[in-house]
Amino acid sequence: MTALKLTDIRKAYGSTQVIHGVDLEIDQGQFIVFVGPSGCGKSTLLRMIAGLESITGGVMEIDGQRVNEVPPSQRGIAMVFQTYALYPHMTVYDNMSFGLKIAKASNEEIERRVAEAAEILQLGPYLDRLPKALSGGQRQRVAIGRAICRDPKVFLFDEPLSNLDAALRVATRIEIAKLKESLPESTMIYVTHDQVEAMTLADRIVVLSAGYIEQVGAPIELYEKPANLFVAKFIGSPAMNIVQGKVAKGGKTTSVELASGGKVSLPIATDTAQNGQPVHVGFRPEDMELANGKALVEGEITLVEALGEVTNLYVVVDGAEEPIVAKIPGTTDYKRGQKVKLTAPADKMHLFDSEGKTLMH
Repeated sequence: MTALKLTDIRKAYGSTQVIHGVDLEIDQGQFIVFVGPSGCGKSTLLRMIAGLESITGGVMEIDGQRVNEVPPSQRGIAMVFQTYALYPHMTVYDNMSFGLKIAKASNEEIERRVAEAAEILQLGPYLDRLPKALSGGQRQRVAIGRAICRDPKVFLFDEPLSNLDAALRVATRIEIAKLKESLPESTMIYVTHDQVEAMTLADRIVVLSAGYIEQVGAPIELYEKPANLFVAKFIGSPAMNIVQGKVAKGGKTTSVELASGGKVSLPIATDTAQNGQPVHVGFRPEDMELANGKALVEGEITLVEALGEVTNLYVVVDGAEEPIVAKIPGTTDYKRGQKVKLTAPADKMHLFDSEGKTLMH
């Protein structure tokens, strides 16, 4: 069953268009994550779903009903903000029950729903406390609990963990994952700039850029089969390495000469790649290996990030706009200023045309 359907959704502020004809269907029970760089329109799109931003064009449907002109309070939506938005003079119980009181729910119904939400989020011991007596993570759980109490058709999360420190982000992310498991029929849409959140929480990820959807898919699909250069560079941390090159020979395999001097024979035929065609060759940092003999790229190390479990080597090479990153397991003796040779398996590489469209995965 489709919980939410967006058809040619547009948003403009005066003559400035910020959302450009978005089409998206979200099934009931899915956890969808919107990701993209700052200013891509992900929060604007979320606020349009909530009814907090007007829709300039297109049709939005919730449970098959057009909601373009329906006010936020009547959409069956609950939103969790990054700033918690709790009433400081109210206890946890009163904050969680406030929406139900406004809706004139019975006392029995209010007590039942608050108790259920408190149990899911382990907030029982804190119901009599004021928000100022809670940690940041606990406050965010109260905000989530308030949303649960409303029993919405769709949960909306607008970067809910961005104000928390690293340890609390991890703990609260686990709580949100548990929340999804405990509410399997609930549809959740989550906006974040954090790739770990997106990759670990999402059933499907929607990648946005400048108000357009670049790709929609399962996390591993976007990682392994990016539709274009933008998605390839955005998904994954550190980002995918990109080196300029040109097709030297097509056919059953595609031979590509890199601007860095290396050459690679890619195992998948590409009918669209022509001899001499300029291309971008992509390979992920975690697929890079130190080369003793023939190298794919070589250059000078400009930065060494020793992280214990892995070491990131940043290497300046010809034909790459930014330093190539090699994610080497464990520790190494390499230092800044040293020369290094690197290679990567051909079956792990990606090929894009001059406009950024994928030619192969």
